[in-house]
Amino acid sequence: MLSSLSITSSSHPLRTASTTAYQNPKATFSKSNKLQTTFHLLQQCNNLAELKQLQTCIIKTGFSQDHQAQNRLLSACLGNRCSESLDYALLLFAQSSNPTVFIRNNVIKHLAETNNTPEKAFRFYSFTQDGFPSNNYTFPLLFKVCSRLHGIEEGEQIHAHVIKTGFESDIHVKNALIHFYCTCGVVDNARVVFDKMSERDTVTWNSIITGYTQNGFSGEALNLFRDMQVHGSEPDKVTMVSVLSACAHAGALELGKWIHACLEKNNLAGKISVKTALVDMYSKCGLIERALEVFEEIPNRNVVCWTAMINGLAINGLGKKAVSLFHLMVKSKVKPDEITLVSVFSACSHSGLLEEGKKLFADLRKRYRIKARVEHYGCMVDLLGRHGHVDEAYDLIMKMPFAPNAVIWRTILGACNLYKRVDLGELVLKKILELEPHYHGDFVLLSNIYAANGKWEEAVNIRKMMKKKKISKIPGCSTIEIGNRIYSFVVEDKSHRHSKEIHRMLDQIAQKIKLAGYVPDTSKVLINMEEEEDKANSLLHHSEKVAVAFGLIRTAPGMPLRVVKNLRVCDDCHCAMKLISKIYERDIILRDRNRFHHFKGGLCSCGDYW
Repeated sequence: MLSSLSITSSSHPLRTASTTAYQNPKATFSKSNKLQTTFHLLQQCNNLAELKQLQTCIIKTGFSQDHQAQNRLLSACLGNRCSESLDYALLLFAQSSNPTVFIRNNVIKHLAETNNTPEKAFRFYSFTQDGFPSNNYTFPLLFKVCSRLHGIEEGEQIHAHVIKTGFESDIHVKNALIHFYCTCGVVDNARVVFDKMSERDTVTWNSIITGYTQNGFSGEALNLFRDMQVHGSEPDKVTMVSVLSACAHAGALELGKWIHACLEKNNLAGKISVKTALVDMYSKCGLIERALEVFEEIPNRNVVCWTAMINGLAINGLGKKAVSLFHLMVKSKVKPDEITLVSVFSACSHSGLLEEGKKLFADLRKRYRIKARVEHYGCMVDLLGRHGHVDEAYDLIMKMPFAPNAVIWRTILGACNLYKRVDLGELVLKKILELEPHYHGDFVLLSNIYAANGKWEEAVNIRKMMKKKKISKIPGCSTIEIGNRIYSFVVEDKSHRHSKEIHRMLDQIAQKIKLAGYVPDTSKVLINMEEEEDKANSLLHHSEKVAVAFGLIRTAPGMPLRVVKNLRVCDDCHCAMKLISKIYERDIILRDRNRFHHFKGGLCSCGDYW
């Protein structure tokens, strides 16, 4: 062990009768008692200086090579969270004659949890792996580091060490491995590990369900939850929160309601994290009134809870209510964070609250002490662009204190599409292609701008460019929940076993809405069709219309239809949905990529502003 300074100050808080005994040769304490007293004092160390003084006592009394003393000293050193203590612990470890695997794991843990040293955990593990054994606590710590750093390659190397050292069947190691792969977005690898496990506990199921949910595979997450129940594993609060999040993303309202009932039955619904998940689920399933009821039940709301409710109101088109709730939050002495302000800006954008949005942006740093991030600028660009201030939005981008990313440029490209700005649209697309040259949506937007301005040759050339670059357009996909089951449809879907029945209903819908004044908007149909009738027929088979047709067939009259689409709803479908809601006397709640549209009696909650 390294020697250290001796205790010299009689006023030092650690200079007790016990420490005096070390310095007094007439002291009657046995060596064993002295060592135990030192161990007790080590637990009370508050800084590195005190620890070094006790280390001196250990050295003077001849215990510097005692394994227990070495390990206790290392543990105390690691217990002081400052970087100096951690560096000193590494020195102690290097000079220790026989540190335990517990101490080694403890060093890895502290290196992993310290913000500026997680990568050092790998180096420490590599440096010590030959001389020290690993156990089933070592690898979860390392996988945690891999997750923090998104180090896929490093994690795969640790996975290989797991197999090499014989821990591949350990459930704790496997759970950590699943969590690592899911955190890094490699869900397929996580599923392979999961499927090979002969033993699974609640943590196992939680890891894979949460992983699928966070990576956007909400349907598969819900299927896994059903499998969990079939296998007899008992879900806990973590399971329920993850499944509620999956329900929110999938629009699975009925399953979400059932989970809410289970939580109430098992007295788990009172936790603020659960309540917040319920607010988020009801909001994203379009039942905003129920979300508000749950929100009102929460006594001590934190910033996450307030933000969830503000965001719920924003995406459901209730921008003024969202802004009012934000002001109530500030009045309640809850400090908003960056995410809260993004939600408020989104509310302003979706509801056309231009002046309110400008004021909030001006107050961002001055009043709320929040430095504007790229997300806040993106929201302001969106707000200005939607309101027709396209040039002002472009000027804001050019004045940003950091380089704009592809998302910012993509936002103004959407405004160019909305207001048919060919000149600026071409310039913006060039900017985007410098950053992300292979995203299909950018080409589609520019081709739509050309088509809306009657420049069909240019629009066709864009499609040819996409084909040449092998950039394919993501097909529209819509889901609808009926009887606790999620049904999925794509554009011109003929694969469904009820496709003939669905297409008969689509023909009926087309006839009825035409009688009500519907005229197909074929201005942006770019497929090679010369006849307007063929173009109109193509529009009729958009995925959201197919889902609504199926819903009309499979649900009782008067029942609301809830549809989730992966892309932005087009102008033609938006117009058609308003008429369908009126003719069939159905509430249609359609959630697209950006927001909710509540269609009722021929009107939409967005007020045709989206």
